[in-house]
Parts: sequence; structure tokens; C-alpha cells
Amino acid sequence: MRQRVFSLPRQQSLLQPAVLNPFAQDLKLTTTLKLKCLFLGVLLVPLRCLLLLLLLLLAWPIAAAATLLHPLKGNVEPMSGWRRCLCWVVLAGFGRLAFFIMGFRVSVRGRRAGAAEAPILAVAPHSSYFDTIVCIVAGVPSTVSRTENLSAPIFGRFLRCLQPVLVSRLDPDSRKNTILEIERRATSRGRWPQVLIFPEGTCTNRACLITFKQGAFIPRVPVQPVLLRYPNKLDTVTWTWQGPKGKMLFLLTLCQLYINVEIEFLPPEIPGEKEKANPTLFANAVRSVMATALHVPVTDHTYEDCRLMISAGELTLPMEAGLVEFTKISRKLNLKWDNVKKELEGFSAIAQSCQGGRITLEEFAHFLKLPVSPPLQELFSLFDRNGDGTIDFREYVIGVTILCRPANNEETIQMAFKLFDTDKDGSITHSEFSALIRSALGIPELDVSRLFSEIDADSSGHITYEEFRTFALTHPEYAKLFTTYLELQRYQALQGTEPDPSQPTNSVCPEDTQEGSTSDKKED
Repeated sequence: MRQRVFSLPRQQSLLQPAVLNPFAQDLKLTTTLKLKCLFLGVLLVPLRCLLLLLLLLLAWPIAAAATLLHPLKGNVEPMSGWRRCLCWVVLAGFGRLAFFIMGFRVSVRGRRAGAAEAPILAVAPHSSYFDTIVCIVAGVPSTVSRTENLSAPIFGRFLRCLQPVLVSRLDPDSRKNTILEIERRATSRGRWPQVLIFPEGTCTNRACLITFKQGAFIPRVPVQPVLLRYPNKLDTVTWTWQGPKGKMLFLLTLCQLYINVEIEFLPPEIPGEKEKANPTLFANAVRSVMATALHVPVTDHTYEDCRLMISAGELTLPMEAGLVEFTKISRKLNLKWDNVKKELEGFSAIAQSCQGGRITLEEFAHFLKLPVSPPLQELFSLFDRNGDGTIDFREYVIGVTILCRPANNEETIQMAFKLFDTDKDGSITHSEFSALIRSALGIPELDVSRLFSEIDADSSGHITYEEFRTFALTHPEYAKLFTTYLELQRYQALQGTEPDPSQPTNSVCPEDTQEGSTSDKKED
């Protein structure tokens, strides 16, 4: 006899990442640490702030003189002569002194390649505004920065000394122009200083390396990986989306006797022909080398996950509920950010009342306005990829995209409407609707008035095909529930037995163990 099996095969590449949330930092201060910070802070913070203020007063006029009347946009040429010399004094000399005053103890490993050997420096992991120390150690290279940063009081003038590649949120061509400028500088054969880039594009907690953006790898030139480590017992430098505020971290850092920093220059990575043709391949290869050296995993999170975290918070969900590994999900499921954001809003409608932003079977049934039944349990198990009895947002996006939407086609909608419309008069009455739902779920006394009213948009007492179709297209979960019911009926027919609603069957036949016809068949 054929047996239905519970476990469903899952595409390995769509399983949960090794690090679920690289954008969270939990700074735990014990009573002893708080007292220590208080004691040292009383002594160190006033002294360090005074010395930093004096240093700024000395460095700013030099930076202003070095960048006076020097263009930042258009056909910009690298600084040379006395301007370059003054900028080096301000950034390299005064910069080292500033970090020394703050208590940073820097150790450097490896050899920094010259601009001709490796025009681009890729630095990771990026976890703090203190990461700017690598610019000083690396010989004052150019960086990539937002245009607005140039207007920052005092520090905007220091940034000008680096002649950054500018990115503008207001310019629709900014991304293209930024890449062209990076490429121009990287292929200048040493005329320009090296370009230093943090390819992750946002700060993480250093538990993994997230997706590298392609900007550093499009020019098809050698890239030198640079590793950053902060081997301290108390981490006061990590600045992430979830965690202590920047001002608090700066104050806590000034309260420490010293902060250890390790900067390691790895050998330059030279792209092969395949990597020159595919910047993503080159970026992943460099990331793999750096992750191996750091002994951390890689994940496919990116800055877009941070935006989804913010959106989740605005929808009163836990911020981490928005994490989906956007790079992987968007590539495999062909989804844009706006699509995922829309799915987040749909998920929020179900999960707002759930603890921790995860949907239980009961909440799933409540949202669908249906009781828990074998077809509903089976649909829930298809969504619940890790089998923990709940559905998180990542599982919801995958489920809706590869289970529900493919099933929600015109043919399925027409078939479902015909099954409900038993008298073939072109509309579904309440009794017709109730009869099929009660039969499908095996619950004779089931009240489906709420669901019927929601589909019956004009409250006419019967559902037209257009009303049925409109509801189905905006609620794709019902399409998969309907096809799941048909599959259960087919299975029972093959067994030669009547459906038993008291026996949940939460899985599929051996021949069908592909999560339906369209589930996880997308290629890696």
C-alpha cells in the first residue's frame, strides 16, 4: 500500500542562514563593568575630549587650506604637490594621533600592496564608524561617501582631503556614475591613490560576512582584501541597526584604557576571465577568501534586509522579522524589494498578534477564517520549512511565491468556481459555498459566513465570478489550500478509501514530494 510521508524535501540553498541576524548587537554590562567604566570615565573622558578638541583646532585649518578652491565634482584630478602633502599630514599624522588619544592600539599584519599592484582595497567586516582607522593605516586612499557627508561641520572638511567618490541619493544616475568613477580611478595606473571600499555597504556584528556589493569588483582589476578585527573583552565599537546608539558607544569607548584593533592585509586577488566577465562571481570569491581567514560563515543578507527590518518595526513586528537574506530570495524567486515589502505587509496582517512575529497553525487558520483541518495542516506544513510549528516571514515569502502564486492561476480559479457553483447559474449562493467548504473540511456544522461576506464584495447574497476571482488573486493562500484538498481527494481515491477528516495527512505522495508542482524546483 502506498503511504504518505510527512517530511518534505527542501532545497538546501533556501534553508535558514548560519547567522540569523547579523545586524543586532547585545551589549551586556555587568555591575562590575559599569563601575569600572564610571571610574575610568571620570578620569579619561574629560582628558581625551580636551586633547581631541585641541587636535581638531590644529588640524582643521590645515585641511581647509589643502582643499581650498579644489573641485570635488566634474573632471576631478588627484591632488598633488603641497595639497597632497598637507592632506597626508592631516589624515595620516593627526589621524593616528587622534586614535592614539582615544586609546586605540593597532597591530598590522601582512603587506599593503601599492596602487599599481592592487588599485582597490576591500575592507570587511564593516561594523563601526571607528573602522575609518583603516584609511589611516592604508596610506590615505580615496573612499566612497555620500554627498551629504561633505556638509558635516568640521568632519566634512577632513573628508574632502580624501577626495571621495561621491554618491547622491537625489541623482537617479548616481549608481552608474559612482561605478564609472571607481573604474576611472582604479584603471589610472597609479595616478590616483587606491580606492578603499567597504563592500558590505552597511554595519554588521562581525558574526558573518554578508553580501558584497559589486562596485569594488566591476573595474576588473586586482583587489586587496583587508580584514578588521577588534579582539576586546568588552565590545564598545560595534554599531549595528539593533543595539546601542552611536553616542553611547563613543562614550563607552573613551571610558576604556585601550581598544585593540587588528588590521590584516591579505595577498591581492586577481580576477580570472570568468570573474572579469561576472563581477558577482569575483565578489563572492573575494568574500570566501576573507571569510575563511576570519573563520566566519557567509550569508546573503544585504542593506535591503535592513530596510525590511525598519519596515517590520513600523508594522509593529519584531525588527528581525524582516530578515529574509534579500540577495538570495530576490535572485531565486525573482522578487524586487517592493514585492518583498508588499509580502511583509501581508505577513503583518496575520502575525501582529503572534508572539515574536511568527505564525502558529491556529493563527494561520484564524486568518483564513477556517478551522484547523487536514488540508489546512498540510498547507501549513508546506510553509513551515524547518518544521518548528511556526511560519516566519522568510518561510512566508517562499511559500507564497513558490507554492501559492503558481497555483493561483486562471485555470485553478475557474475550476474552483465551477465546483462551488453546483447549479451552474453563474453565481455562488451561501448554501452552495457552505456545502462544499463543509464537505472539504469534514465539519458539518461549520459557519463560513465571515468568509462568504468577505468574498461577496457588494453584499448581494451571492458571489459572482469576478468577485470570486478578485478575492482569489489577492489571497493566494486559498488557491494552494484548494489544490491541496484536490490532492488529498486524489490520494484517497487511489487508496480506495473515503477521506477521514479526523486523520491528518500533513504531506504528499512519494511521487509528489516536490512541494507541489512548482515549489522548490528553481535552480541554484
